[in-house]
Amino acid sequence: MFPRLSLPVCLLVLLLSVVTAFAQSAPDREIAAAFAPVFHQALGDKPRSDYITNFDFDGDWRGDNNWEHTDDKSFPLRAYIYYSVCETSTHFFIHYAVFHPRDYKGGERKGLILSEIIREGVKAAGDNDPTGLMSEAGVAHENDLEGVLVVVAKNEKDLKRARPVFVEAFHHSDFTPYVTGESAPKGFGLFRTEERRVLFYVEPKGHGIEAYSGDEKQTAKKEKNKEFVIYKFTGKPEDPDKRKDDSVGYELLPIQTTLWPRARMRKGEQNATYATTYNYGQISISLMQSNRSAETKKIEVGEVGAAFAGDSGGLNMARPPWAWFDKGRRDDPMGRWFFDPAAIVKRDFKLDDSFSTAYVRLPFWATEQVAH
Repeated sequence: MFPRLSLPVCLLVLLLSVVTAFAQSAPDREIAAAFAPVFHQALGDKPRSDYITNFDFDGDWRGDNNWEHTDDKSFPLRAYIYYSVCETSTHFFIHYAVFHPRDYKGGERKGLILSEIIREGVKAAGDNDPTGLMSEAGVAHENDLEGVLVVVAKNEKDLKRARPVFVEAFHHSDFTPYVTGESAPKGFGLFRTEERRVLFYVEPKGHGIEAYSGDEKQTAKKEKNKEFVIYKFTGKPEDPDKRKDDSVGYELLPIQTTLWPRARMRKGEQNATYATTYNYGQISISLMQSNRSAETKKIEVGEVGAAFAGDSGGLNMARPPWAWFDKGRRDDPMGRWFFDPAAIVKRDFKLDDSFSTAYVRLPFWATEQVAH
């Protein structure tokens, strides 16, 4: 039996727990803000469909009404970028996720019609494709979430001296690796920075992301009236419809308190955000112990929302970061890029053992339960 606490003591304990939680979460935002990228968003013929915003821009967490609400100007498409942070003794790993209410490849109207035809054809063929690669053929679909992983080399405890050294960008169903410097090895691209902020290009309509180079392919100088919105972190979510120039400030939103909790809703609970789930079972990661040795921890993740609800065009096609996959690496466990970025980066960039893959603290998704 535990001793009964008086009301003032209980309040003190509650206050301390809140302060502790804030102290633990504050560094993540500080890290994410210090390296928040610059996104050069190209605009297609329906600019509001290319504006970067939050999933609940319309005031609710339903996924199946975002397509139609995109055209409703009573819902401002204020600028937000989702983020999460984890770290090893040598590097920070920062995921940034970019949301658009529509993917309108093929055009808004034609893309929807073609997507419906493809969807019905897949259904008629009885195709069973758990990876969703067949569905990816759908030209247009409701909701769109793509993103990047920025890997930052630490410089002891001085965040101001830390620098981005590796980048991976998610472009539909591919992860593209980038390095910094004058030239890149075969199979890698180069990324550029502006005051430690990596520059990215986001294509119109389909919203695939790649490193910004400023070349003709991206800027399309031969096209008349080609427009961009340049999203920069300011800590304030600005409305691109009210911009005075091509620059729009964005705010950061933690995945931990937004997209993730809704993906963890239990069976039987109504979930308007996610239409399908995936059972991740146990996920193993390496965790640094107090004696500086690495120990493998098995995290019970279980059933998690893996596709956003969406009924316009391709059905339930947009996926959260833990359900992204590289079609060139079919053998990778689903979600490894999000759950264990250190191991993925070490493999993809062919790094030696000086690159630590043991996390100095549990990632947020792993704090719910640790299975030994």
